[in-house]
Amino acid sequence: MKKRLKKVLLLVSSLLLLFVLVFFLYVSDYYKADESAVEALNEDLKENNAIVKDDLIIIPSKIKSDTAMIFYPGGKVEATAYYPLLSRFADNGITCVLVKMPFHLAIFDPSAADRVFDTLPEIKNWFIGGHSLGGAMASKYMSENPGKLKGLILLGAYVYGDVPSSKALTIYGTKDGVLDKEKIKDSDPQLPLVGGNHANFGNYGEQKGDQEADMSREVQQEKTAEAVEAFVE
Repeated sequence: MKKRLKKVLLLVSSLLLLFVLVFFLYVSDYYKADESAVEALNEDLKENNAIVKDDLIIIPSKIKSDTAMIFYPGGKVEATAYYPLLSRFADNGITCVLVKMPFHLAIFDPSAADRVFDTLPEIKNWFIGGHSLGGAMASKYMSENPGKLKGLILLGAYVYGDVPSSKALTIYGTKDGVLDKEKIKDSDPQLPLVGGNHANFGNYGEQKGDQEADMSREVQQEKTAEAVEAFVE
């Protein structure tokens, strides 16, 4: 009996160890921010144009404003990869709070926004957004906390949960090879970027399964910033 119990415990321990090993191998393979994004963040940190606080990267608006956006990165994408895009939002009067997710997966911390509000008490109008998996988790958060947020911005993602169509904007590239476009509701305000793809919302290079874009990353991010500014206003 004791020998059998030892064998069972050994088997369970081995399976758990294997699971942990496979998990860490999986999460260690992620899309890293490219050099331009890292340099942009480091430069702004030196100039006090950005603030890192625990797992948050705060990008203050370049214009006096009481509007801010909490942003969840895409799955297995380093948060810093979205710094160039969110800097464009800040240029247009939107303070941005970029959240670093555990293991680069927003699914492990969908309620991260709860930690953000008190960091900027002067903000009166809060929005939340995200890319891909991050967008899905941002959508889930808004559906569960409708009174805290003015609206939802989805990049290469679709509404997940109960969010009024009037409060959500979906932006995606027509060459997006990752997003399941059939899950975007016709009633949701949406902006298809002709020639844009999935990965070019961030600065992390090509993404597996994505299509090659017909527009540059800079143009895709510029058009995204313009659409977000209009939606927020």
